[in-house]
Amino acid sequence: MAVLSDSRRGFLKALGRGTLFLAFPGLSAAGQDRTRRPNVLFLMTDQQTLRTMSAYGNPHLKTPHMDSLAAVGVRFEKSYCTAPVCGPSRSSLITSRMPHVTGVDINGQVPDPAIPNMGQIFREAGYVTAWAGKWHLPQSYPQGPIPGFEYLSVPEGTKFRLGAQTDGPVADEAVKFLRRRHGRPFLLGVSLHNPHDICWSVREGPSEPIDPRSLPPLPANFEIDPNEPEFVSVCRERTKYGPELLYTKDWSRRRWREYLYQYYRHVEEVDEQIGRILTTLRELGLEEDTLVVLTSDHGEGAAAHRWVVKLMLYEEPATVPLVVSWRGVTPAGGADRVHLVSGLDVLPTMCAYAGIGLRDDFMGMSLRPLIENPGLPGREFVVTELASDSQDTTKKGRMVRTQRYKYIAFSFGTRPEMLFDLAADPGETNNLALRESAQGELDRHRKLLRRWIRETKDDFQLPS
Repeated sequence: MAVLSDSRRGFLKALGRGTLFLAFPGLSAAGQDRTRRPNVLFLMTDQQTLRTMSAYGNPHLKTPHMDSLAAVGVRFEKSYCTAPVCGPSRSSLITSRMPHVTGVDINGQVPDPAIPNMGQIFREAGYVTAWAGKWHLPQSYPQGPIPGFEYLSVPEGTKFRLGAQTDGPVADEAVKFLRRRHGRPFLLGVSLHNPHDICWSVREGPSEPIDPRSLPPLPANFEIDPNEPEFVSVCRERTKYGPELLYTKDWSRRRWREYLYQYYRHVEEVDEQIGRILTTLRELGLEEDTLVVLTSDHGEGAAAHRWVVKLMLYEEPATVPLVVSWRGVTPAGGADRVHLVSGLDVLPTMCAYAGIGLRDDFMGMSLRPLIENPGLPGREFVVTELASDSQDTTKKGRMVRTQRYKYIAFSFGTRPEMLFDLAADPGETNNLALRESAQGELDRHRKLLRRWIRETKDDFQLPS
């Protein structure tokens, strides 16, 4: 059982957990002894917002292979990335630290080498560790080794511009690894590129006509709030580091629907590659010996607020699927609609199931206790960070999500705060920060963020 130091207990309180969770790695959901340590398969897509799996209720796409994991595991429906952009979020997923701690606030930065990553922690615990696909810390597809992992390179000459070109070879390498004879349990990270290809689809449009009967509807929160924060309006004019919004200025409503159609197809494309990997796992008889965790690095604008791609703190770019699945151990078909979870929690959850003690300096928590006892209270709030400009690092935002509300603060501009009652306004269309009647909740969330800033040594400053 992991033992928590006094300093870690204080840190958990700062994170707003409300309850301390200890892992019992030898027990399954049913309480029986499971002495063999599981293999761990970590599946990560790129730029997949939470509601883009059939299992999450989206009728406009089909994801049978991702759904097969949800059918034997638990999916979390209040699941947030630590930052709505690739590198920072990935640095959190592999270390259980926030981006401002890993040193990766924007793409192109290298994580602090003093912080052990997922591969190093599992390798030290006796696991065989390998990584296939996109790394992005900082190179998308490194030409050399990466810390803690055997890097499974793809064939020479493979182009790295599109997931349509890379995901097949990446899945090939993952399948080859699974077919090896392993004398010890393994940790295999598989980082697939799609549905990130939407970044190019936004620029280029459909390659052929789309039957209008196939086009999904626009979301109910499609329109832009005329009183949106100046920070958001400035981000709409970015010419670098996420300039895709500029391509949408003259789009018709039909073009917006075509964009959604293309995005859903990219999700289906990556689901097909995930299916190849999962089929191999089953054919080899490894399914009952393998914990599978599926998530994404960040979400996608998905036409909400006329937003495309990432780099914003609305729900669509900030939420991601998260499924924890181990046949015979995790409850089958579970849906957690209550607990607030973060990309910080992925590594501690893997460690808890693998019987690896949780480090004092993890900033996330193991989700295993919540999976085994959904009645536990969980954390009070979760935080997501934003650095929106690679050339001006003072342009920042922070999000605090509590059970009912969501508070967003930006570092500059008029109307720099947003507060949404997500129970009454899930589309984030009514900014309560502009209403005198909501000042009590606004002050409560400001205090939570100030506490977070103080306890985690974050340099973000709330607007005055």
